[in-house]
Amino acid sequence: MDKNYVIGIDLGGTKISGAISDLEGNILSQNTTPTLAEDGEEAVLNRIIKVIEKVMSDAGKNSEEIKAIGIGSPGPLDAKKGVIITTPNLPFKNFALVEPIENKFGINTYLDNDANVAAIGEYLFGAGKGTKNMVFVTVSTGVGGGAIINGDIYRGNTSNALEIGHTTLVEDGPRCNCGNYGCTEALASGTAIAKRAKEAIESGAKTSLTNYEKVTSYEVFVEAKKGDKVASDIIDKCLNYLGICVANIINTFDPEMVIIGGGVSKAGDIVFDKIKEVVDTRAFKAMAEACKIVPAGLGTDAGVIGAVALALLESRNQ
Repeated sequence: MDKNYVIGIDLGGTKISGAISDLEGNILSQNTTPTLAEDGEEAVLNRIIKVIEKVMSDAGKNSEEIKAIGIGSPGPLDAKKGVIITTPNLPFKNFALVEPIENKFGINTYLDNDANVAAIGEYLFGAGKGTKNMVFVTVSTGVGGGAIINGDIYRGNTSNALEIGHTTLVEDGPRCNCGNYGCTEALASGTAIAKRAKEAIESGAKTSLTNYEKVTSYEVFVEAKKGDKVASDIIDKCLNYLGICVANIINTFDPEMVIIGGGVSKAGDIVFDKIKEVVDTRAFKAMAEACKIVPAGLGTDAGVIGAVALALLESRNQ
């Protein structure tokens, strides 16, 4: 029987989303279930299996017709061994996720971290379609990334390449959750923007941000667009650091495109205009001019579409 379909699983801290598609990426059926991570790793594994069974059943397909399964998960993980090493919002500790799924279904299964999966999704179906060399950057609670080099995902020696959120921008900058100081994530993430706002409010700065009971990066962007100087200064400084990070990426990878996704990117032109301004100043001119900096093209289903894309990309190499 011909294997003309793939399955993608987006494993998150709150929900597990699955989809089955043909080899062109057309979705036949989808299913979502709560992760309920507190129930433990075996319970979560069983829910993943049920989602796989459900999307196959709804599409009228069986395991003999499935070419590959792709799973996107928070890391760190070992993509080669199919093992989730540990992750804050899931119960897995050195858990071999791929092996029991392959044993259950007899289908080649591939695991990768969610930033890589998002990069593959953008490469095959999103803003990066048609490129050969592109870098995806997600900027929200944290900062992560993935790189496509010559049409394939770049994972590095330990499967954990492109931890761009933990590249140092300021030697003695603010402490990052990773333990280092001055990381991109500590300076340019949505969390960093909110933290700078809280510090400004606590210092007694005159700002409309004091009108909010809780301030996230969203409120800082809103007030910056209204002309609040404190909010504007915070946004300008944080996006300057993000621009430096992107300039470093361009100087390192020389990509055709840098795609920016995540919650911060949704603020629109204010983000992209500042990044491009900094890149024009700091990146090598020829590389900067040849590289497009664009918003991510995939929407709310980006995780599961990326997992489908992982299955498609890996199955092409079989």
